[in-house]
Amino acid sequence: MEWTLVASQEAFEVLLAEHRDAPAVAVDTEFMRRNTFFPQVALLQLCFTDHAWLVDPLALEDTAPLVALFENPAITKVLHSASEDLEVFDHWLGALPRPLFDTQRAAGLLDQGFGLGYRGVVEQAFGITLDKGETRSDWLRRPLSESQCRYAALDVAYLLPLYARLHADAEVAGKLPWILEEGEVACAGAGSRNPAYHLRVKSAWKLDRRQLAALERLCAWREEEAASRDKPRSWILDDKLCLAIARAMPSNPPALAAAGEIPPAVRRRCGAALLDCVAGARSLPEEALPPPLPPPLDSEERRRLKALKARVRTIAAAAAVAPEMLLAGRDLELLLREARGDRISEPASWQGWRRALAIEPLRAALAEGAL
Repeated sequence: MEWTLVASQEAFEVLLAEHRDAPAVAVDTEFMRRNTFFPQVALLQLCFTDHAWLVDPLALEDTAPLVALFENPAITKVLHSASEDLEVFDHWLGALPRPLFDTQRAAGLLDQGFGLGYRGVVEQAFGITLDKGETRSDWLRRPLSESQCRYAALDVAYLLPLYARLHADAEVAGKLPWILEEGEVACAGAGSRNPAYHLRVKSAWKLDRRQLAALERLCAWREEEAASRDKPRSWILDDKLCLAIARAMPSNPPALAAAGEIPPAVRRRCGAALLDCVAGARSLPEEALPPPLPPPLDSEERRRLKALKARVRTIAAAAAVAPEMLLAGRDLELLLREARGDRISEPASWQGWRRALAIEPLRAALAEGAL
């Protein structure tokens, strides 16, 4: 695999100008995220033919040409397991690669393996074992070594040949629109900010509505604090402490100190903000409180969940789709909660091809008591 390091604005612009009419481009990134909230982009790999271009983002003065490439609807962007790369682009560029063809998801939709990593899918498709030597390399360090560059080049070297195979198979199967739709859903959900992070906190379902309102405010405050300081969430306040504060509903510094093992430095720096979050939840009128979170599934619902999974496997087999690509376990739990009368928010992935193939038939089966 031949590669070229692009380490100047001029060379970068020439590269993109020369390939402005390419039908597709393979894309990958190397980034660091050890002690930060946002990923730090360290290298961008592009492949328009059989040559890898390694773009040093630290040398760029203007990313507008890359934004134009990403927003060009005539050029398909080919990535593998794109979610983390999308987060990088969302923060770095404020733009996302559309239309997106994710080769990992494409393989799942074509029932050619679910959740395979890039090296696994390359080995499966081409019988080639790729080196993992630079997986944990310091990509922000300069200059990049020959070994790093070769590793980075190989990360995009097989994407276009893989895309050609999967694209042809998808056209025969009539699934190309499904794959592109998956890419659009992924782009729509990209980004590291999570305004509803409190829903991911374990045991939050045990809180009453006012405590849940406090947890929601605490997690929202933590998101803003982590983003503004570019530090991991856990460095600000971990989930366990957020839950403990919400459960205790402290109204003064001594009560806050007793709520959990909050480091003294955190209490000094953030104590007032944490108490404000709780006070805000205390002041909400009853009608403004969030609905309680549903408890875990009971034994009967777990039985129905097994029946749902079996039905999904049947539907997936008939459609030649990996069952895990059709619906994840969390989707099946949502369908069960909806069937028992809980109010749910439909995931974006329930629209389009998946709705007619699986969502509506499963809803009907649950409503009829067939599951």
